[in-house]
Amino acid sequence: MKKIGILIVLIFAVFAVASADKETLIDFTILTGDTDVGDRQENGATLIGFADKAGSSIPADERQNMVISLAIENWKVTLASSSRTVDNMRLSKVITAPVSDTAAKYPGDNVMGIRIHFPDQPYNSWAIIEPPFEIPAYEQKSTWDGTQLTVDETDTLRTQFDGYGVLKNVGTIKSISVNIYGSNYPNGFGILLKDQENNVQNIFIGYLEFDGWKTITWSNPNYIEEVRNRELKQYPLYPKSTPMIKFAGIIFYKDAAQSGGDFITYVRDIEMIYDKAVLNPVRDINEEALWGILNEREQKRREAEFSKLGNLQVLRYLESQKMATEAPTTEE
Repeated sequence: MKKIGILIVLIFAVFAVASADKETLIDFTILTGDTDVGDRQENGATLIGFADKAGSSIPADERQNMVISLAIENWKVTLASSSRTVDNMRLSKVITAPVSDTAAKYPGDNVMGIRIHFPDQPYNSWAIIEPPFEIPAYEQKSTWDGTQLTVDETDTLRTQFDGYGVLKNVGTIKSISVNIYGSNYPNGFGILLKDQENNVQNIFIGYLEFDGWKTITWSNPNYIEEVRNRELKQYPLYPKSTPMIKFAGIIFYKDAAQSGGDFITYVRDIEMIYDKAVLNPVRDINEEALWGILNEREQKRREAEFSKLGNLQVLRYLESQKMATEAPTTEE
């Protein structure tokens, strides 16, 4: 019996390695503004609402506009505390950048354009390109009808941000590839990933000292190709929480020896190759239908994620309403 048990573990390990997946973690070409929300454009596939977190004093017509998405124009640049001067923050921004129709690679695509204004002083610095909100891993899909979002209760297989910054059932990461545009800047960059336990991993990818588009790949030095050299373990199948990864941002570095000022680059997409954390064998009993443990657990996570997200977005919305809209008068 012991030999049979070991054999079963080996078979599962072989299948896990053989079924390593290559998936797109995030693709900025599909995060353009394609849906009208009031007087602005949002990305329809990643729209989420936060009006439920607003107070009753907010008028109904304003509450309809309390939605936000992962549209490129909504992303933000967070500078190191020592670099947060007014000029550096004002000049650092993210925009949608169209690739020329005659370009050799990715003609006609819309990519993320990044401008970071680093300090001129000779000290180390960094800047993080972050989504407008922490990408929810368990948010249910919803549709926008022009005035409100409606949750799609029928689609229970995938959540809204699967493939939009969230990958589920992620075991050991084998490699991460970034399609990025270089302009001979010596700056380095890395990827920030957050797991199901809210642990953030900063993976350094490489340097941008080249011209044009390039796929830069980080290969996990701790990835073991040979199954016989892996540590084999048995895990409970139900109701084990499936590991996942969510995209938390891109970090760019400035070394003290490098000149400051403007740094510009463009990012198209990020791909990952990874082992599956668990296999999905056919079970004799539909345990989730009987117990509902995983659904209950994910519902609590959805509520927790939305609570943090909604409160922050309401504060930002109210702050935007306070901002001056009139341009200063100039002397003739």
